[in-house]
Amino acid sequence: MEENCTWVTEFILLGFSEAPEQQLPLFSVFLVIYIITLTGNLGMILLIKTSNRLHTPMYFFLCSLSVVDICYSSVITPRTLMNLVTDGKPISFSACFAQLYFFVAWVCTECFLLAAMAYDRYVAICDPLLYAAAMSQRVCIPLVAGSCLIGFSNAMITVSFTSRLLYCDSNIIRHFFCDTPPLLALSSNSYVTEMVISFLAGLTTIGSLFIILCSYLFILSTVLKIRSAQGRHKAFSTCTSHLTAVTVFYGTLIFTYLRPNKSYSLGRDQVASVFYTVVVPMLNPLIYSLRNKDVKEAFRQSLRVFQDNNSLPRQLY
Repeated sequence: MEENCTWVTEFILLGFSEAPEQQLPLFSVFLVIYIITLTGNLGMILLIKTSNRLHTPMYFFLCSLSVVDICYSSVITPRTLMNLVTDGKPISFSACFAQLYFFVAWVCTECFLLAAMAYDRYVAICDPLLYAAAMSQRVCIPLVAGSCLIGFSNAMITVSFTSRLLYCDSNIIRHFFCDTPPLLALSSNSYVTEMVISFLAGLTTIGSLFIILCSYLFILSTVLKIRSAQGRHKAFSTCTSHLTAVTVFYGTLIFTYLRPNKSYSLGRDQVASVFYTVVVPMLNPLIYSLRNKDVKEAFRQSLRVFQDNNSLPRQLY
């Protein structure tokens, strides 16, 4: 089969729609979402760095999550915006797999970063007296570094297998970015690769989700032992933002990846992919700020400092 195969040097990203009248509205929506994503996550990072009350392990993880959200959104969105305003949508072989590599790396990193955040909430609620020692910098930094190491190692294996497949029948990717399901659907000899990638995706998703579920089972057990309803509500309220982020992120991730790749559908799967590649990075800073008293208070304090600095009388020269 290799003798009769013309090696692919570039792919064509089919995108969302071939109708020209839909390109500009989609471009506008994606651009607005991307601007909000950058503004929200950069604002969250800046707020955490400048506010002393947010210098805790939980917000260190949240700051890391904002960095990851910016990175993996930036791997996808700028290229998508460019494709929406150009006639041709080619992407070179190397650029396609570079995009796939960094996308998989950052998504897997986010999975284990969310797991680390769940462990942080477990220690804070179940063993508060030892929280400062158990979640010191010596623990938090390796947890974030380990999440990145797992993510980038997973991406290396994924790209190593997918880039060696034969793409002879077609080079048209029925998607708006280079992702594993549409790439595997193009190849006729992808069975082994599909098994390896499904195993890695399952290990990453189920492994990190198992850590999250175990953490919350212990949290639930501890919260139910608190006698006062106010105490239970106060303890569990610190987890609601994280639970919301986990539900949204893992829901679309499991729907997209933990099923046969040959069942890939252009419309249905693109909606799910848009949600976790474009929308979720925008939602995370909103989720963690709207119902978070510490973040809202830090934001108000920063505004007061900014207003006080601007209201100082100007020195006359």
